[in-house]
Amino acid sequence: MLNQPGTAIKIGVRTFVTSAIILLLLMTAAGILTRVIPPGAYERVTVEGVTTIQPDSFAYTAQSPLPVWRWFTAPAEVLWSSDGAMVIVIILFLLILSASFGILNRCRVIHHLINRVVARYGHRKYLVLCGISLLFMALGSFVGIFEESVLLIPIAIALALSFGWDKLTGLGMSLLSVGFGFASGVMNPFTVGVAQRIAELPLFSGIPYRLLVFVLIYGVLALFLVRHAKKVEKKTMVAKAAIPDVAAEDAERLGKAARWFTGAILLIVVLVVIFAQTGLSDYSLPVVALLFLTGGIGAGRIAGLRGKALWKVMGRGIADVAPGILLILLAVSVKYIMSESGTIDTLMYYAADRITQAGRGAASLGMYLVVLVLNFFIGSASAKAVLVMPVLAPLADLSHLTRQTAVLAFAFGDGYSNVFFPTNAVLLIGLGLAGIGYGKWFKFTWALQLITLVLTGGLLLLATAIGLGPY
Repeated sequence: MLNQPGTAIKIGVRTFVTSAIILLLLMTAAGILTRVIPPGAYERVTVEGVTTIQPDSFAYTAQSPLPVWRWFTAPAEVLWSSDGAMVIVIILFLLILSASFGILNRCRVIHHLINRVVARYGHRKYLVLCGISLLFMALGSFVGIFEESVLLIPIAIALALSFGWDKLTGLGMSLLSVGFGFASGVMNPFTVGVAQRIAELPLFSGIPYRLLVFVLIYGVLALFLVRHAKKVEKKTMVAKAAIPDVAAEDAERLGKAARWFTGAILLIVVLVVIFAQTGLSDYSLPVVALLFLTGGIGAGRIAGLRGKALWKVMGRGIADVAPGILLILLAVSVKYIMSESGTIDTLMYYAADRITQAGRGAASLGMYLVVLVLNFFIGSASAKAVLVMPVLAPLADLSHLTRQTAVLAFAFGDGYSNVFFPTNAVLLIGLGLAGIGYGKWFKFTWALQLITLVLTGGLLLLATAIGLGPY
């Protein structure tokens, strides 16, 4: 029986239960930490609309930790927190995405596109795998796309299944690739751009070294994905999926619908690039969602799906992904518990104190570790840069490191674990779209993450040794 690719989004019961249990345990662990770590805070100062901390202003406070019962009401409370607007936008984005893909799946528009790709490039499928992975990495590294890549995950999975691979391969060449590109940060405006501005470095300086990082990371990722795809083929011997032929009239309608949808995707990519370069990135996710919904509804109507049938399909798509809303709220609750108890600043203060007492190499790796730990609690790259770079920049001076090295440590610590830590909402959405539990994802990626950690640690030590500067 052929493995039929599909683009309908549905979060399975097992995936939901596994992810929910892991997140509840993490929330409990965060709550316990707030009882062990004393609360403290840095003073904040706002300059030209950007709020940063004063590095030498840390002081312990009398703030009380959250009572135990509020650990478990945090998923609701977070909606009224400072992150509430961001969380609501992500939830609406997920619902719109699912509704649109429900239409596209029902009308077989994506199937039509996938069949055309397989027919044309089926004999060069590993080249396609490496090419798509490179494209996603470039979007993350040069444009700073991450959340927006969720749009293309079901398409990448359908393509992987059509080539005889598995869903993990599809996630690898989309979500994993864009996450690794985001971390490599050749010209990422949300990591390198914000961090360099705070560190008072020329914008996007140090590109040659980050290009080297990009090439090495891409080589490791491409080898990993090709090896996995070949292992899947050898183990399962899955035949290429194919969609049955349709009548000429239906094929013409599907072709028109596919062209409409492809046009919407291209417009989305162009607008995301423009928004990233013009400081309008805060509006990119809502605009992307509306354009994608327009593309989905338009393609559905062209393909013949209209009226009550259209709304019914959209409603079913939203219902299938509704459990993902709770997973997102559980994930962001981990940060909420820590921040409301005043322990995140204390963690950063402890780490900064240790870094100043270390040698140059240990200090650079210590900065990497600090950002890596903070990334578990704070997913937003720009928010994390505003929080940590005012501390890391002067620490680099005290440790006889260049500030460019501190920026590199920040980019490494912020990025690669985005597609590994279960507190990242985008990762949870991606796994939900694929119907894959976190345990399976951990097993698939832990070795790659370890290799990447060692490689980037070595590259950071090399940057330390050569005195990476602003060139």
